[in-house]
Amino acid sequence: MKRLTFNRKLFALPYGVLSALFVIVPLLVLLYFAFVDGDGKFTFENFADIFSKGTIKVLFYSFGVALLTTVICLVIAYPLAMILANSRFNKSALLVMMFILPMWINSLLRMYALKNLFIELLQIDTGFFMVLCGMVYDFFPFMLLPIYTIFVSMDKSLIEASYDLGASPIKTFFRVKVPLSMPGVISGIIMVFMPTVSTFAISDILGKPENIMFGNLINYWFTKNHWNLGSAYAFFLLILIGITMIISSKLTGGKAKATTGGIL
Repeated sequence: MKRLTFNRKLFALPYGVLSALFVIVPLLVLLYFAFVDGDGKFTFENFADIFSKGTIKVLFYSFGVALLTTVICLVIAYPLAMILANSRFNKSALLVMMFILPMWINSLLRMYALKNLFIELLQIDTGFFMVLCGMVYDFFPFMLLPIYTIFVSMDKSLIEASYDLGASPIKTFFRVKVPLSMPGVISGIIMVFMPTVSTFAISDILGKPENIMFGNLINYWFTKNHWNLGSAYAFFLLILIGITMIISSKLTGGKAKATTGGIL
């Protein structure tokens, strides 16, 4: 009796179909509307609107907020990841309780709770400070987890070799631990910076009209049924994200090679 055999590629077929329906097709629709006007004629005017003075100001503001959010998350997450990785406590349970459990609650609910905390208890009005706090609060776990994973899986023999060769703890930190942890740092930067640039709900809830992000503009045009401008704005942001991903992948590849040898 002939036995049935399955090709492993067949198991990827459902994923490929779903990717085509919910990723490729929407991107093609986005691309179409970005390059046509209201009458369906080919045009570049939708992209010209992006380079207006007001939009460029919002874009630079969004990148500034994203950069500041990323730096704050990195400054807090890096030493915390080291502490958790070297702790003798139940690190997995501690990590889940402190940082993963809050993520199970809807992000919008957490933002409204944060807004009530600032306004009702701390008597702080909405504005840039609240938006920044909301960004850090929402995206901090995405910076902590990759760095923590790198520290947990770090080859301890390289650290011991550094000490055996007479390196001080500070020199070991900068010459061994930092280079080894850079893939996790870069991953965390990508996971925080990119969503922060494109978000709009947090600035809507915690900010004022002058605190709008680039994602707010995209949401505004689609809400007003102006799909052409909304698609152009979204496609432009997608290009910026793609460029950033390419640069970061190059940096990650370089750092990954550096960790295999020659650190000491």
